[in-house]
Amino acid sequence: MAQAAAQAQRTPQATIGDSEFDRDTAVTLREEGVYDAELSAGWTIIHAVNGGYLLAVLGRALGEALPHPDPFSVSAHYLTASVPGPAVIRTQVVRTGRTLSTGEASLYQYAEDGTEVERIRVLATYGDLDGLTDDVRTSAEPPATPPREHCLGPADGPAPIPGSSAITERLDIRLDPATIGWAIGAPSGRGEMRGWFGLADGRDADPLSLLLTVDALPPTSFELGLKGWTPTIELTTHIRCRPAPGPLRVSITTRNLAGGFLEEDADVWDSADRLVAQSRQLARAPRG
Repeated sequence: MAQAAAQAQRTPQATIGDSEFDRDTAVTLREEGVYDAELSAGWTIIHAVNGGYLLAVLGRALGEALPHPDPFSVSAHYLTASVPGPAVIRTQVVRTGRTLSTGEASLYQYAEDGTEVERIRVLATYGDLDGLTDDVRTSAEPPATPPREHCLGPADGPAPIPGSSAITERLDIRLDPATIGWAIGAPSGRGEMRGWFGLADGRDADPLSLLLTVDALPPTSFELGLKGWTPTIELTTHIRCRPAPGPLRVSITTRNLAGGFLEEDADVWDSADRLVAQSRQLARAPRG
């Protein structure tokens, strides 16, 4: 343990713009409105690319295509499962105004016969978070999460997270012990997941990485006693303000599983106790 701590001290902390997340979400302009991307295998769950990572890749392309810098509202429909490898993103500017701009983007990959397959389609509105007012009137409160040192990571459990894979090495997640009964075969049945979130290389959060954060914790279906892949059908994310440096707290809840589908509502809080992101997604429930 002492050796690991010493190694951590020697390893420089990644910064916004210079991190694995930034490199793996990079896009290259091919022609007006068209960007090339390389989906990294480092952000996969089982064999599929994580939906939040995909949202960040598309979000970066839209940030370059639109005149405003920050995502305010991003709605994505996941059409087919993405895989690591080359992808092309086609964007379209829908409307531009003084404070907000709206655009569409679709990510495509190639089938074995060379034809394009659309993986995900996004409609998003962008603005400038630094231009928002300081007026906050809210009844929302940060989740009652134990201190980070009292929460548990993948190395603390008796077995790996079901279906976990490469993405777990790139995230620093510490889960509230009250929401990990599933890890020891005793799910609570409450459909809740809470914990601390950061990137493993120490990069602080920004509006783009929040698109990853809302879809990075284990699914609430685990605490409902279901195991297996929980594929996202639709995900809408609202970025409310620029996050302060430091770890984030994430709370995700499911109130209704019916007809083989469930919703997940996520709140993300920064180190200054501000609600920085909210999301709702519809997902297909595991069959287990």
